[in-house]
Amino acid sequence: MLTILAINVILSIGGSLVILNVVPKFRDMFVKAHLSGVDLNKINKPEIPEAAGVISSCIFLIVMFMFIPFPFSQHFFNKQWGFPHQEFVQFIAALLSICCMVLLGFADDVLNLKWRHKLLLPTVASLPLLMVYYTNFNSTTIIIPKPLRFLLGHDLDLSALYYIYMGMLAVFCTNAINIYAGVNGLEVGQSAVIAGSLILFNVIELNGDCWSTHLFSLYFMIPFFFTSLSLYQFNKYPARVFVGDTFCYFSGMTVAVVAIFGHFSKTALLFFIPQTANFVFSLAQLFQLFPCLRHRLPRVNKKTGYLDPSVFKFKDKSLSTLGRLVLKTYQLLGLVEVEQAEKDGESFQSTYCTLINFSLQNKNYGRISRLTTLWPPRLPKNLPEAT
Repeated sequence: MLTILAINVILSIGGSLVILNVVPKFRDMFVKAHLSGVDLNKINKPEIPEAAGVISSCIFLIVMFMFIPFPFSQHFFNKQWGFPHQEFVQFIAALLSICCMVLLGFADDVLNLKWRHKLLLPTVASLPLLMVYYTNFNSTTIIIPKPLRFLLGHDLDLSALYYIYMGMLAVFCTNAINIYAGVNGLEVGQSAVIAGSLILFNVIELNGDCWSTHLFSLYFMIPFFFTSLSLYQFNKYPARVFVGDTFCYFSGMTVAVVAIFGHFSKTALLFFIPQTANFVFSLAQLFQLFPCLRHRLPRVNKKTGYLDPSVFKFKDKSLSTLGRLVLKTYQLLGLVEVEQAEKDGESFQSTYCTLINFSLQNKNYGRISRLTTLWPPRLPKNLPEAT
């Protein structure tokens, strides 16, 4: 087991080094192919290559393809043991779902798909997972948390609802990372943190009864962690590349794969607490209770060089009763700042419902001066073009 993990780590480090060398060479190619965007968080708004996540995801897949023979090598040389066809199919199905999600994510970057398509794509890509899970395990029983066992008992068989839950998990993981974005390095940074946390969790659980499923998870999380770290070097402030929706989809599906096949889907959600909070906070705008643009990222203040929360303008009469109630509740809780936009008494503006904007409007941060470990709070006055 240790030898195979060592090989996995070596291949992962090799893949990360390849990314460090390949990404700079592909920057101009992405720009020429019109796969680029404007960095709105910089004063001079430079043009940045986009969809670079396809590079790291492809390198990840290559690393995993090269690694395929090693977990099954002992069965090649010892015919008496019999080949573990179920484990092999599980491994291939996981790679197939990730590969499908990379393809669909890149299509989103190129074609700029609508939100309803973004909900459908992960569902389609998760079908190989669900089919293999059905044929190999078909275990739909969940363990009830201790505080609720007096109501539901020790365990509960969800039957077909469990497959619906796993499909929804894939949709949530991909879109939760995609929604919680807007600042240089955030998409890749949060993915690396989740991957590192899952690696630590799986290493601890290797001493348990279900060590084989956690070993399977490590096979995927270690390469994902190293490739994400390399990509982060180009995506962190000041970003030289944007990762695009490709990386968000790829990242979410990779986590969903190991959570489903590793039988710790509920535990995996604990590592998505910030993403879950941001998703719940954003629901009101996602359901159009009040205006919501496609991008809700912070805006740079040219006078101060700081990032300010992004805002939307509205008229009180244009909101539904439920919309006014939700917005008023958010305002009372200090989650958003609502101000009068014009002197007519009917036009107002409010900060967008995201954790990033909430952090920026929080006076305790002093214009995000305490967030320097995540985002540089003050931008240079003469910021050079990214090269």
